[in-house]
Amino acid sequence: MGAIAVHEFISLDGVFEDPSWTAEYGFDPEMGDDIGRITRASDAILLGRRTFEMFAPAWSQRSAQEDPGAPFFNDSPKGVVSGTLDDQTAESTWRNSRSLGAYDADRIREFADGYNGVYVSGSGSLVRSLLADGLVSSLHLFVYPLVRGTGARLFPEGSAPAKLRLRQHDAYDNGVLHVHYTAA
Repeated sequence: MGAIAVHEFISLDGVFEDPSWTAEYGFDPEMGDDIGRITRASDAILLGRRTFEMFAPAWSQRSAQEDPGAPFFNDSPKGVVSGTLDDQTAESTWRNSRSLGAYDADRIREFADGYNGVYVSGSGSLVRSLLADGLVSSLHLFVYPLVRGTGARLFPEGSAPAKLRLRQHDAYDNGVLHVHYTAA
């Protein structure tokens, strides 16, 4: 199976929901470099439906001149995990997109088998399932220096225990920490 690398923006208390709160911290260029390294190791994208619906209008209209990440996001094959989205709608919404149907670990493995690396951004509910099924090869958490207090958490109460191994860490000038984990 191709490696699945997850990139997630979270608060100190693990909230990933509605990451608009990240805007006040700006986007440190070194963060962009690190995210670029993650995407360059991938040749496909896997998204949950809600993230797909947020990303499609934002990325599909960007050019490489506007954002160096645009070719990766627009040209890469994209699998969307959704029980309600069909292939025709996925493709007409954002080129090179297809629906993988509702979450099914075997279907995700089959999708990932076709690629060297699969990139996942956001898609918190999907990521929770991928983690529970042991499908995440690399977990890149960009931890913002605030406590949200409420909101959906990446590791909610009742999550299965898991041990991780720290592979890399970076601190950016905007106060954000990047911690890269793999399974222990």
